Amino acid sequence: MPSYSIIENFEVHKNNRFLEIAEALKPELLHKEIKAEKEIMVGKDRQMRTVITEEHPIENLYAKSLKRDDTVFVDFGDHAVGYVTLELSKTGSHQDAPVYFYLKFGERLEEMTDKTADYDGWLSRGWIQEEYIHVDVLPAKVKLPRRYSFRYMELRVIDTSAKFQLKIDGISCDTVSAVDMESVKPVDFGDPLLNQIDLVSRKTLKECMQDVFEDGPKRDRRMWLGDLRLQARANYYTFKNYDLAKRCMYIFAGLLFNEGKLSACVFTEPEMEPDDTYLLDYALFFSSVLLDYYEATDDLETLRDLYDVAIDQIRIAMTQLNEKNVVEDLGDAFWCFLDWGDGLNKQAGATAVLIYCIRYGIRLAKILDKQEDISWLEEKQAMLKEAAVKEFWDEELGMFVSGPDRQASWATQIWMILARVFDKETNCKLIHHVMEVNPRIRMVTPYMYHHYIDALIRCDEKELALEEMKRYWGEMIRDGADTFWELYNPYNREESPYGCSMVNSYCHAWSCTPTYFLRKFYMDNEK
Repeated sequence: MPSYSIIENFEVHKNNRFLEIAEALKPELLHKEIKAEKEIMVGKDRQMRTVITEEHPIENLYAKSLKRDDTVFVDFGDHAVGYVTLELSKTGSHQDAPVYFYLKFGERLEEMTDKTADYDGWLSRGWIQEEYIHVDVLPAKVKLPRRYSFRYMELRVIDTSAKFQLKIDGISCDTVSAVDMESVKPVDFGDPLLNQIDLVSRKTLKECMQDVFEDGPKRDRRMWLGDLRLQARANYYTFKNYDLAKRCMYIFAGLLFNEGKLSACVFTEPEMEPDDTYLLDYALFFSSVLLDYYEATDDLETLRDLYDVAIDQIRIAMTQLNEKNVVEDLGDAFWCFLDWGDGLNKQAGATAVLIYCIRYGIRLAKILDKQEDISWLEEKQAMLKEAAVKEFWDEELGMFVSGPDRQASWATQIWMILARVFDKETNCKLIHHVMEVNPRIRMVTPYMYHHYIDALIRCDEKELALEEMKRYWGEMIRDGADTFWELYNPYNREESPYGCSMVNSYCHAWSCTPTYFLRKFYMDNEK
């Protein structure tokens, strides 16, 4: 089902001072050239899963002469984000026609066997990484202008002529990122799978750290507040690029729209511009982003600058309560995210996020000694907790329910635990009960699994949290992940919220947080 927002009478209120601060923090991207490693043959196994059937040194490809309908596949050996260059020449007689060929790039092997002509999702097919190229004169060095996010590449010759064939003499990629992997020291967690999860987490984060913290370098290539919150947390325990986090906060705060609301995401080109999308939970998370940054940097000036924006998001959310003092249920409208789960009702979860973020608001207010705000926030927090239990707690089910159909979901329970509506002992019983009952509306994104792991750790279930990380993110690695994916449902590996998995992102910011958990809670030098 399409999920998007279009706000009527949309107005942008720019804070030029904030935007100037953000521009001054724009990083100079690091460049590193990598070369294609292998030529591969791709096919299907007995379970109809895409596999590599043969592999050869890349020189095997460079020795070939390619004619009409020849197709070759290339493996770069690891995920890359950057600009591809093809060095091309010919064999045979004089080139009497353009060489015409097709390119496709894939973050995972399955994309090499996708039939893109069959795409029927509701997101633009423009996100599929494919190109049709004419080259009039050979030899030529073809530098592709688009930035790609990929490991695998397909080249299919549509046509040459009867008189000449195409030769490939070299394939390389100028990779780009604001950080480099070598700047972070590997840690031995005493388990090869955990070490690999930490590595892939860092790789995922690195690929998404560009001019801003992008949500995904394949798609959407923009900055979402919910992703930023998780990326920044992982960054503080790995690359420690504080300026990039600061830049992103100032961009969001410098581009408010109607009523002082924060946009859920910001487009970065051709200039910074907020999307006309408001998500209640994402806007509220600005208080969390700001406190996390302050605790990592002690940057009091930035806290003072952005404090009002954070607290205003809580004030705005309080206007969306109903007569029962819980967040109004707006049904299927795209008003709150939580997770992509099909049919997930957001009302109880949104109320829990509000309670959770008020706690961060109180902590911000205490740092700045804002006594009036502290009193107001504490009063609202107590009111909301009481209302949440009264409206959403189902004694018979032993769980929180949400919406007119009294839906019980994983997301609702997890957010009520993180909101500390109950004490820790009760929360611990609740999370074990949820695991035993396994509500039908499950988690389907690493984003929601992050909050599940967080809830387990807050309930003093660190070993269980570790096992769940190994089970979920470890299974992604066993499924071939070089970087962690936007959505991963072990029960349906081709699931997509967009109607077709061809536009799913397989390097996605919100999935990078195992490195945050491992380095914060499972190292001797815990902060």
